[in-house]
Amino acid sequence: MSTIELIAVLLGLISVGLTVRQHIACFPVGIVMVILYAYVFWGAKLYSDMLLQIIYVILQVWGWHQWTKGSNNNNNALPVSWLNNPQRAASILAIAITTLLLGTFMYRQTDAALPYIDASTTAVSLAAQGMMTYKKIDNWILWIIADIVYVFVYIERDLPLTAALYAVFLVMATVGLWTWQREAAKLHQPII
Repeated sequence: MSTIELIAVLLGLISVGLTVRQHIACFPVGIVMVILYAYVFWGAKLYSDMLLQIIYVILQVWGWHQWTKGSNNNNNALPVSWLNNPQRAASILAIAITTLLLGTFMYRQTDAALPYIDASTTAVSLAAQGMMTYKKIDNWILWIIADIVYVFVYIERDLPLTAALYAVFLVMATVGLWTWQREAAKLHQPII
């Protein structure tokens, strides 16, 4: 465990906690966290995760913009909502294709540890982050799936503090799912 990993863990807890509460500060905190984790994952030879952190910087900035901009409803806040079925199908297909392409590249071109598992969690995480940008409740389901796998990956790669963080993220994602579902119900959106 390094000091950088410890700081990234603390920032991760803060960032996800703020996201569950839909607080805009989740984005600047998240940006610093993902920059630190890019360094940590490079050292652990989890190259797909390292690349994911770099992409997260862009997605965090985009999400910050989306949440600040809001929507065209009366209070100008971006409401939570579910994906529709075509969006879900497109997400599943994108995750599968990304996993296959990225995993194959990492397997053939690098000394990546767990190339296909790393690629799958990267693909699921990218989809979840994109959904979170638009306050789609489905993002929490994907985070739950990814967090379960990440716990085992980080234990295997000797990152116990990060594994513990992702176990906490799993609990927080479950709370996020429950919280956002309740808010959607208040907006008279069906629970899917």
